[in-house]
Amino acid sequence: MEQMDSPIKETFSAAACIRSMRLRTLPLSLAGVITGIALAMGGPGVRTLPVVLLLLTTVLLQILTNLSNELGDTLHGTDTDVRQGIRYSLQDGLMTVRQMKILIAVFAGLSCLAGLAMIRAAFGTLFAIAPAFFIVLGACAVWAAMRYTLGRNPYGYRGLGDLSVFIFFGLATVAGGYFLSSLQMPSLRVIAAACGIGCFSVAVLNVNNVRDMKTDMATRTTVAILLGEQKARIYQTVLIASGWVFLGIALLRPGLAPKQYLFLLTLPLYIVHLRGVWTRKDRALDPMLPLLVMSTFLLSLLLLVAAL
Repeated sequence: MEQMDSPIKETFSAAACIRSMRLRTLPLSLAGVITGIALAMGGPGVRTLPVVLLLLTTVLLQILTNLSNELGDTLHGTDTDVRQGIRYSLQDGLMTVRQMKILIAVFAGLSCLAGLAMIRAAFGTLFAIAPAFFIVLGACAVWAAMRYTLGRNPYGYRGLGDLSVFIFFGLATVAGGYFLSSLQMPSLRVIAAACGIGCFSVAVLNVNNVRDMKTDMATRTTVAILLGEQKARIYQTVLIASGWVFLGIALLRPGLAPKQYLFLLTLPLYIVHLRGVWTRKDRALDPMLPLLVMSTFLLSLLLLVAAL
């Protein structure tokens, strides 16, 4: 049942808005784009304006995803007082449903405007085959951001969240970031890197779902619930291992300069993450999310440093 708007909360609280934006998730979405940009820097060159607008669009889409996820989980009764994760504004009554809907509409509009500006800066026009493709891709990204938990039959409640995250946080961000930065078609090396970042991104979602399994069972189906707690941990290990295999295929080859190996410095952080996944449960798993997010972000920054 939809949460009733409180007559007391009639103005937006900046603190409540920022809390619901879940800023700690932003580095994960930026990691894929930065990886794509880093790979593009080995080619003819990267153009500044499309890159800046790409990063802005990515941030806006991630915030739109977070806001929509919070509203959807609230309306479906998933975010309750017994939920293991961080509490957000709707759950604590710091924002009303009506205010959240307004905020979602604002960020949906900003995402569309920034995306169109990015495409225009990249291609010089909106009226050609390539920009039209990215406009459609952008529309799909906005739809995916809002429909993950919103609507009568959200795909995130049917165990399809992992596939969506792999596509939009892996393939789309890395390959799309590469293409928009350089206007060069992604190579197999770029696709392999995109798969690696996609695996890490799915792993972030999976550890979140493992943490929330007990409360999620009443309202939704996730891959973690379908697998069960033990197999979900094995799945987490496979995702992390697969991510590193894909990155190894994409980034390691004979004759590399020493700085090209910098990204390997993050490997111990992933090992620490997996140890935590296997030794913690419920609320104690929560620190493993930002650890994985920041590890992947740091990895992408090291790739960028190596490309400079």
